[in-house]
Amino acid sequence: MSTGRNLLIASVVLNVFLAGALAGGAVWIKGGKQGQGASLEAAGGRLPDQQRTLFRKALREVRQESREIIRDGQRARREAADLLRQPVLDTAALAAALERARNADVTVRTRLEQRIIEFAAAGSAEDRSVLAEGLSRRAGPQPSTPPKKSP
Repeated sequence: MSTGRNLLIASVVLNVFLAGALAGGAVWIKGGKQGQGASLEAAGGRLPDQQRTLFRKALREVRQESREIIRDGQRARREAADLLRQPVLDTAALAAALERARNADVTVRTRLEQRIIEFAAAGSAEDRSVLAEGLSRRAGPQPSTPPKKSP
């Protein structure tokens, strides 16, 4: 494979990655409004007003506590973009930068999910039911299972 082709492939991969990051950032900025996202965070949009406020406050606290990790992920993405602009692609450095970005994303998501679990554990059965309903709605329709073949 030629260097030009490798750069083209890397550019396409990065563009897809960056488009996803931009879309995710837009959803994040919108604050989990109803109909946005497909996560437990978005599923909390139909909680009663007081519980929804507490739910969003808890998630906002996680984001504030994770600010430095979020910045690390952003720096790693910028580094990956800079590496892709170089005339000679350093694939090892690119892989390391993308891994740092991914690890930051996973760390923040794990913290958010843990806070949601704590919120659900402290809440009522009705609130958990609302969260379950919202999550099911955002998960899409349940796939139909093919009928079992008889032996």
